[in-house]
Formats: sequence, C-alpha cells, structure tokens
Amino acid sequence: MSELLADKVRHQLVRYEHPLFDFEARSAEGGVEVEIRYKPTNAEVHNYTFKLQPREIEHSQFPWTFQKQLYDCLHDYIIEMFTRNPQRVN
Repeated sequence: MSELLADKVRHQLVRYEHPLFDFEARSAEGGVEVEIRYKPTNAEVHNYTFKLQPREIEHSQFPWTFQKQLYDCLHDYIIEMFTRNPQRVN
C-alpha cells in the first residue's frame, strides 16, 4: 500500500520541473516522504523533506492540496537557506 501511495505522489511530482530543485518521493513509515534537493552541487545546503499522510494522498483534492504544500515547502526551504538575516545572531 505504501509503495502505491509513493507512486501516486511521484505521478504528481513529474508534473513539476524547476531549474534549481529536484524532487523525489519514497515510502516512509506511516506515509510518503517527499524530498526537495538543491540542484547546484557546489552549495552546502541541506535537503528539505516533508511527510504526507495516507489520508492526504487518498483525498480527491490531492493534486491541488499537494501543489499548495509543495509551494509552501519550497518557500520554507528557500528561507532556511539564508546564511545571514536580521533575526539570526552570528
């Protein structure tokens, strides 16, 4: 069942292409983990992951809710990439 859910997420991910990020989905305990990776290999940044629950993936509105969640996570990931900002004390 978990691999079927991961396939459903992968089916959505192939609809998205970005010059800076790669996307991957894999089965995880209790759902599916989505990974966002920064394509340029010369930057030292972490990969961003988020988990989808089976009920989210099985919902009839999944393609639309997934898009919102992916975009929200991309926003969060970009913010986490800041190496300096006024809120961060170095």
